[in-house]
Amino acid sequence: MATIQSIRGTKDILPADVNKWQELENIARKVSNQFGYQEIRTPIFEKTEVFSRGVGDNTDIVNKEMYTFADRSGESLTLRPEQTASLVRSVIQNNLITENTPTRLFYIGSYFRYERPQKGRFREFHQYGIECINSPYPESDVEVILLAINFIKRLGITDYKLKLNSIGNTETRNKYKTALTDYLQQNKHNLSNESQARIETNTLRVLDSKNNNDIEIIASAPSILDYLDNESNEHFNKVKEILDIANINYEITPTLVRGLDYYSHTVFEFQSTYLGAQDAFGGGGRYNNLFSQLGGKDIPSVGFAMGIERLLLILENIKENNTQPQIDILICTTNSDYLKYATELSLFVRQNCPNIICISDVNRRSLKSLLREANKLNSRYVIIIGETEAANNTITLKYMQENKEQITINKNKLIEILTA
Repeated sequence: MATIQSIRGTKDILPADVNKWQELENIARKVSNQFGYQEIRTPIFEKTEVFSRGVGDNTDIVNKEMYTFADRSGESLTLRPEQTASLVRSVIQNNLITENTPTRLFYIGSYFRYERPQKGRFREFHQYGIECINSPYPESDVEVILLAINFIKRLGITDYKLKLNSIGNTETRNKYKTALTDYLQQNKHNLSNESQARIETNTLRVLDSKNNNDIEIIASAPSILDYLDNESNEHFNKVKEILDIANINYEITPTLVRGLDYYSHTVFEFQSTYLGAQDAFGGGGRYNNLFSQLGGKDIPSVGFAMGIERLLLILENIKENNTQPQIDILICTTNSDYLKYATELSLFVRQNCPNIICISDVNRRSLKSLLREANKLNSRYVIIIGETEAANNTITLKYMQENKEQITINKNKLIEILTA
């Protein structure tokens, strides 16, 4: 009988890699908390209309990529392809808005889109993101960007670009769409088939095309920055002013529009050369109308999301020795007669040093092979238990990282060393 394989576009996160995921998630939580953001978790599937109304009927996500199915009662449900629409639904339903006070939320979770799998892109993927809800002011746009940069730097990523643009308010976008559509129609026969279709359904998305011929045509297209009205200009200029005060480098990119219909005013994207052609690893922007699209009143908000798989790809290129977790102690016995003492010792260490990673040999291997194993695991210490140690209630402690010294001590002295 043939073995069953995982579904295309999904990936098992194996024990050797889990520590990297946990480290990234822990940093995300710490940075979010430092900025006053609280974690929220929503169901992994929603009513389909949450995304069709929130993300937009004319987006690729809704038209091509969602995992949608009917449940036993015939209701249309969808595995969440992104978090913001789900989060807004939850905020409305649970009345999490306080008048004149921002609601700051963050999330870490898995999401689902039927896309062609490629490097750093999966059909089940994971994101970390934040939402600053109930502030119309550019200060909140900058807060979100600064939090993102703080997180990126805490991960150890320094080689990245921040692309920045404004797509203005509704009036600005409507005027710009008319001008852009007129220009694209004049060049329609030279555009890719996909971009030709987008002229009719989602004009701004043509600016996102990766087709080389499309890019040449787009380069001469009208710029949305020339269509910003006074309100949109004032908002964008203030964002840039505060970023300049904070010494944040950014590149104004008039073709940056993001892929979701709910954005307005500020949009931004983070890119890294480590990812090749598909260089974006996160981004976001302001959305002032999403709450009303999902049945609430207008609540101006701003947020971002970052792909965890893509972040880990970057980290693989800049961090050494990241494929194997480091442990603190490997406990070895020279004979199976001393397993009871080894077990008691491991319990003693874990009770008194809860942050110490301590493992014991469970395969009764030779001391020589166990020392090789300790080196492979980057163990700080090896504890050796033989006849003398068991008889005297002591241990032999071998330093594996520094001077390779080997000393015989009692258990209490071990705790002193581990907690020093």
